[in-house]
Amino acid sequence: MLSRKLLSRFGIDPYLFALIGTVALALTLPARGAMAVVMDHASFLAVSLLFFLYGARLAPKAVVEGLTHWRLQSVVFGLTFVLFPILGVAASAGFASVLPRDLSQGLLYLTLMPSTIQSSIAFTSIARGNVPAALCSASASNLIGVALSPALVALLMATDGSGISLKAVEDVSLQLLLPFALGQAVRPFIAGFLHRHKAITSIVDRGSILLIVYVAFAEGTAAGVWSLLSWKALGVVMALDFAILLIALVFSTWLARRLGFSKEDEIAIVFCGSKKSMASGLPMASILFPNAALGLFLLPLMLFHQIQLFACAVLAQRYARRPVAEPAPHRKDAIGLAKG
Repeated sequence: MLSRKLLSRFGIDPYLFALIGTVALALTLPARGAMAVVMDHASFLAVSLLFFLYGARLAPKAVVEGLTHWRLQSVVFGLTFVLFPILGVAASAGFASVLPRDLSQGLLYLTLMPSTIQSSIAFTSIARGNVPAALCSASASNLIGVALSPALVALLMATDGSGISLKAVEDVSLQLLLPFALGQAVRPFIAGFLHRHKAITSIVDRGSILLIVYVAFAEGTAAGVWSLLSWKALGVVMALDFAILLIALVFSTWLARRLGFSKEDEIAIVFCGSKKSMASGLPMASILFPNAALGLFLLPLMLFHQIQLFACAVLAQRYARRPVAEPAPHRKDAIGLAKG
């Protein structure tokens, strides 16, 4: 218990160690042959279940109400789907000669993903920001991202044969949108049960990601892609991930203040507009690039996810230490919302 509290204090999610352990397992004991086929099918089912439960948990009313704050939502949308892709194109093109192709493409891919949900809301709450706005921004980003992110991948990653086909877009609709729509349809009947048994959704959320990570990295091990990764390339990717996040944090803060948003709204903009969702990005990649060894390709997104958690934990604590002028009306418990 003490170690968990200590890790939480420094913004370290113990789940990080589960991810590291899963990667280590995939590198040493990759699934091969019939077992690899079984793992692929299990990954498909896990992703579908993940988005079904996401649809069942997300209240449509919350998103609709939040969209009335159109200025804030527009800023977050622009940061997520305009600023980030510009940074991704620049980083991918500028370092294409330095990095293996999968890594440079992976850098671009991570910038095309939607924002996170759970961590965006949780950090906004810790920082005493506008939690309802963060809830709506993050939720809307994920809803839109299920359709927009594959479209951006098709548009920006199709110049050298690395793009996606129409069938891949159809597969996204079948594996992500359809389960999500079914979850929304049955939400009135099972939302209460899911709210009372949050452990179930947590296991599916995190278990699905672990399974996808294992399959992706195991395929990379079997294909021998890790021989292409040098310590220099790994360092360059980490530096670029950090630079992209830093630019997003600085620019979102500057823009929110420039446009005259309140401090609470600024906090929601910064935390929703600077993140990228591993929970959406990993399953989406397994659908969009079904025949690829994704381990190296997904590495930039996985590293970015961890870097953003550390950086935003520090930033949230800094915001929280500001003087309290009045009780914060937007501070609400964000625990238990879907992971982004």
